[in-house]
Amino acid sequence: MRKQKPKYKQIIDAAVQVIAENGYHKSQVSKIASQAGVADGTIYLYFKNKEDILISVFEEKMGQFIEQIVQSIKHQEHAQDKLFTLIEMHFQQLTADHHLAIVTQLELRQSKKSLRLEINHVLKPYLSVIDDIIKEGIEESLFRPDLNRPLVRQMIFGTLDEVVTNWVMNEQKYDLMDQVLSVHELIVNGISIHTAKEE
Repeated sequence: MRKQKPKYKQIIDAAVQVIAENGYHKSQVSKIASQAGVADGTIYLYFKNKEDILISVFEEKMGQFIEQIVQSIKHQEHAQDKLFTLIEMHFQQLTADHHLAIVTQLELRQSKKSLRLEINHVLKPYLSVIDDIIKEGIEESLFRPDLNRPLVRQMIFGTLDEVVTNWVMNEQKYDLMDQVLSVHELIVNGISIHTAKEE
């Protein structure tokens, strides 16, 4: 498996930096190889082409991210707390790696349709984690039972995604972590069973 090969992570990390600094279209394989400290030909032992590198970057980073979230929320009792942790970790991951934030929020959006479909496939497990939190919240009678779960799932992911994109577009001039509480309150207030009763 290529992930277990010694230079895989080295190339992935180099690709994140090169694509963030130069843009996907201007990031030649030779630049990525140079940043990783490997020969150009070595790249092709791991990846078919530049598109494969970009998909692998997202797959690798998103895979690690989902694993961390699942571990962190496993022992939390309530859906609201799990949602808070998910939001916090989503923002934390991208605050910690500004190159990765540029790649995921900007460069992945400029790619062709086939690549976007691959990326949507990689996102499915993350959307499943969000879906499970919504389901638990309904079962706990915290969230409204009449929620359209697929819609709410997309709304939550879309909100987090847009908040991070706006932060990247503003050249990360403010602390993204300051938005966690407000985003959590906004989402929970929108889907909470108590809000529905008050209406």
